[in-house]
Amino acid sequence: MKITFLGQAGLLFEHNDFKVMIDPYFSDSVAKVNPAMHRRVPVKESLFEIRPDMLIFTHNHGDHYDPETVSRFLPAPNPITVLSPASVWVEVRKYGGGSNYVQFNRHTSWSQAGLCFTAVKAEHSDPTPIGVIIDDGEHKYYVTGDTLYNDDIFADIPDDIFALFLPVNGVGNNMNMTDAVRFAARVGASKVVPLHTGLFDALDPHDFGCENRVIPEIYKEIVL
Repeated sequence: MKITFLGQAGLLFEHNDFKVMIDPYFSDSVAKVNPAMHRRVPVKESLFEIRPDMLIFTHNHGDHYDPETVSRFLPAPNPITVLSPASVWVEVRKYGGGSNYVQFNRHTSWSQAGLCFTAVKAEHSDPTPIGVIIDDGEHKYYVTGDTLYNDDIFADIPDDIFALFLPVNGVGNNMNMTDAVRFAARVGASKVVPLHTGLFDALDPHDFGCENRVIPEIYKEIVL
């Protein structure tokens, strides 16, 4: 599995020729609502040349489900699969175009192209947030989405997660670095990737005190 960090909480998973884009944020739209949250890293225009086979949105906040970004990928020249919880599904399906808009709420699974996707609990200010587990048959990758530390989450998580991707910024109903370390220890993943730093703030992901961390660099492959 090839994984590329797209900035903020965005990730691109590539399995053979199948491309899965999670929570892409390729605009500065959040700054229109909150000027303090302006992009500190310019958008890489070549990202719009990617033709994802699947889009996944974890919740309906502007830096995760961004209509300015989504409108660059939907409607698509070729139908794609769009997985999203109810709060996003009611909006994103309006793009139409023959794509398959799947309401992807907690405990829902979807299999495609040799991958199995499972929606798991997240604890956030959106009414229906999810995390996502991607199983390629060899490894399980867990993308928490935006979430706080919540004991109920762990009932959804298998004990063989290979790589964990989680927020560590500590604002907007996300875990801070201390709680993210506790969360990572409880999940027990082999690799832990901190997200949600550097795009809107000056947080240094190297301050995330997890021994098995992998620090991502924006627009580059995450080597696990």
